[in-house]
Amino acid sequence: MPNPNPRRALVTAALKAQQTAVAPYSNFHVGAALLTASGKIITGANVERASYGLTCCAERVALFKALTQGEHAFTGIAVVAAADGGPMPCGACRQLLAEYAPGAAVWIADSRKPSRIRQFSIAQLL
Repeated sequence: MPNPNPRRALVTAALKAQQTAVAPYSNFHVGAALLTASGKIITGANVERASYGLTCCAERVALFKALTQGEHAFTGIAVVAAADGGPMPCGACRQLLAEYAPGAAVWIADSRKPSRIRQFSIAQLL
């Protein structure tokens, strides 16, 4: 049976994923949770490098994990971090989501106030 409140479940999963972030330079921990069309939740967290260009965002980690596990249909993604209004996906993440999850809802929350969830479409982000 599908989850009647996927955004809440995804934000909760993203909060848990945020705890696994590797952010020794910025100390900016981001968690993401991606919902597949079959109802599976796949999480990711950001992994930093000294060269920020080689850093991998939480959204991309979740998406890459999902794709390499054979998932190709997505209905939503939640992204959380301690940021006013929540963290917005970067340009690279927006482009990958547009390519691989164009119909997914994007839920953004400040991890300090996770009940305040903002929703966007991929088209709105682009």
